[in-house]
Amino acid sequence: MELERTFVAIKPDGVKRSLIGKIITRFENVGLKIVAMKMLHVDTELAKKHYYDVGERHGQHILENLVQYITEGPVLAFVLEGVDVIPTVRKLVGATYPNEAIPGTIRGDFSHISKDFANRENCTVANLIHASANKEDAEREIKLWFTKPELHDHRIAAEKILFNR
Repeated sequence: MELERTFVAIKPDGVKRSLIGKIITRFENVGLKIVAMKMLHVDTELAKKHYYDVGERHGQHILENLVQYITEGPVLAFVLEGVDVIPTVRKLVGATYPNEAIPGTIRGDFSHISKDFANRENCTVANLIHASANKEDAEREIKLWFTKPELHDHRIAAEKILFNR
């Protein structure tokens, strides 16, 4: 059994809507362990490093919208640990576009904005949360947002039950 770690951030709209507790509960309910957490205001430099390839993939306009979105208020950044944590977290979070996210996911339950609406209204898709897409992104994002001393190894009660250890 190999435990993995992934990066997650509750974006400013999730913080402003007081959804932090409801969102974190989703991860804890399935037995994922929080190994690092902090609330911060993201500056433009960190935002651009986080979204380092968006401009190339989707255009400069999208990058600018994402930077503006993630810097508009506080963000709760954290690292989760668990077995197959990356795909597990991605399933819990739901599709990038909330209108495509199924009920029961974080985005499916707490948002509904579509890409078409955002494009028509020239606004960012407020989708509440970021979760690393894959192992490489998780490693890069964890190093970008947290120092080694901020990452904690500890046991939670669920490990004895879930992992028989």
